[in-house]
Amino acid sequence: MQWLTPITGLIAAAVAVPLLVVLYFLKLRRREMDISSTFLWKRAVQDLQVNAPFQRLRRNLLLLLQLLALSAILLGLAGPVLRLEVRAGQRVVILIDHSASMTATDAQPDRLSLAKEQAMRVVQSLRTGGAFSFTGQADQAMVIAFDSHAKVMCGFTDDKDHLRAAIEAIGPGDGGSLLAEAVEVGRAYAQPPEEAKNQSSEPAAQLELFSDGRLTDFADVVVRPGELRYHCVASSDDNVGFVAMDARRSYENPREVTVFAVLSNCGHEPVACDVQLTVNHNIRAAQRVAVPAAIAPADGQPGRPSQVSVTFPPLEQEGEAIIEVRQLRPDALAMDDAAWAILPPPRRLAVALVTAGNYPLKAALEACPLASLKLMSPAEFDKTSAEQVEAFDVVVLDNHAREDLPRGRYLSFGEVPLGIPSQLIKEGDFVVDWQARHPVLEYINLGNVYASEHRRMELPRQAHALAEFSDGPAIALVRAKGSTLVAVGFELGSSNWPFEPGFVMFCMNATAYLGADVGASTHRSLHLGDPLVVEGAVGTNEAEVSDPAGGHSTLTADASGGFRLPQTTRVGVYSIKAGERPWERFAVNLLSTDESNIAPVTQLNLSGAAVTAEAAAPRRQNQEVWPWLAGLALALVCLEWAVYNSKVRI
Repeated sequence: MQWLTPITGLIAAAVAVPLLVVLYFLKLRRREMDISSTFLWKRAVQDLQVNAPFQRLRRNLLLLLQLLALSAILLGLAGPVLRLEVRAGQRVVILIDHSASMTATDAQPDRLSLAKEQAMRVVQSLRTGGAFSFTGQADQAMVIAFDSHAKVMCGFTDDKDHLRAAIEAIGPGDGGSLLAEAVEVGRAYAQPPEEAKNQSSEPAAQLELFSDGRLTDFADVVVRPGELRYHCVASSDDNVGFVAMDARRSYENPREVTVFAVLSNCGHEPVACDVQLTVNHNIRAAQRVAVPAAIAPADGQPGRPSQVSVTFPPLEQEGEAIIEVRQLRPDALAMDDAAWAILPPPRRLAVALVTAGNYPLKAALEACPLASLKLMSPAEFDKTSAEQVEAFDVVVLDNHAREDLPRGRYLSFGEVPLGIPSQLIKEGDFVVDWQARHPVLEYINLGNVYASEHRRMELPRQAHALAEFSDGPAIALVRAKGSTLVAVGFELGSSNWPFEPGFVMFCMNATAYLGADVGASTHRSLHLGDPLVVEGAVGTNEAEVSDPAGGHSTLTADASGGFRLPQTTRVGVYSIKAGERPWERFAVNLLSTDESNIAPVTQLNLSGAAVTAEAAAPRRQNQEVWPWLAGLALALVCLEWAVYNSKVRI
């Protein structure tokens, strides 16, 4: 045992102990009275003898108990600490993973709770300083929670109550597990002041990582030897979950719906589970699925979870529906046991094509499953009223930009409408990059698309580039002035795209996307953590949102009249109602191979170094003894009070 403030305890003892003993030497001052006999006053005579000055102290239980209680208080003032290390104050960065996989229940009650409990022990082990202390400076710590992004819960402090509150405030996250950003943030906070960087004697901060090791950015994390201590809070790999799911209508028969999904098993044993399909909460099908064990490492290749496809027989569904697939086998991670999809009602679009004569574009649109396709010349379109234009689900503009373009949904080639600045570049270029997962470009390869000239678009802040030339956007999604626009920055006549197999699929995807009239919400299937956005809600400034847990909240419209929920935090179905529009529903799923793979990782192969998990959970160090001594002092005072009252007689 060591002492933080021994001088404080010695000074207090030198003052308090003699004062207590002196109290037992004090002579009582009594009033003299004449009495007839001393027979009944023997006790008073004895008391006079006891309180005579300068006599030898006799054995006294009350004095002993008071000395013991005082000694406990004085020892507490001296700051006794178990396993104290005398050194300069240390800085500790506590990194707590709260990604989706940390909700696994192989630890009780879950991995995140265990990580927070172990982090609390690290906080309790921090050394505290004090007046008259010769045992070094106090330790400081900060708390960072991370999933796909890092969040500082508490800056550097030696206030243990503040640190404990910060750890307790960490809740389950919604994304993957990226460590690099959290490490960089911790180092930034740990840097000494700018003017003292070249002469600071402060030691480097110690990183304490609490995670299951399911990190996806090992190559981006660089640590020095001994800088990072890794505490693994996982113990089981038993999990079967959905990593993909979709529901689609047949183009030939829109009433016919096909549902398929992919199940993944990260465990080392094969499993068989029942999978059920529900439509609007009614069970429509069920089947038994055998999922093989995870693929073990071999020939230098890392192991990986096994996957099996699940396809249900086509079913008939006319209107909008909530499709759910669920595996019924209990496992450690419940978040991926189900997946949802929102099936829109079948609908054929009324499309207008504004062109001076473009046969490839006309042929591609005629190949799409449209209700009608109306051909208009640019002159005819300019004379068309706003009401007539808004009656079309989608308007396709072939190298034409009307100045007073009515609000609507547009697909443009060449000239860019809605007043978006563009500059004609008469140099050939290939499409070098594109967002293959966006619904407009799904199943499309743009690697061979070449344009002899194109327009360099200056996109507004709310726009998104879907495909890129080497010098700017090739295809962009723009929402402005109440309209939604997919803009292709080159004329079809100056490119080879109409002769590529993916051009017809692009026209089909773009018209279907725009015709759904949900802007960013055309994609009704979201990943956990994605924002929920509804555009084009006219005549209202508020929208009501219902989350999968049954909670309700209110959103306020932004400047463009849309509504945005910044982050989805639960898997399931969200519903939003804006004004007179019907309820719109969105499916939020985990669907992550990395997060569904909950197998514990005991060694982190970081860039340039391998960090092995600690063999045992953190134990409390630098444990202060004064709370126990304070309790002992209180118990002795109570005992002394009881003994004193037992001797009092009236």
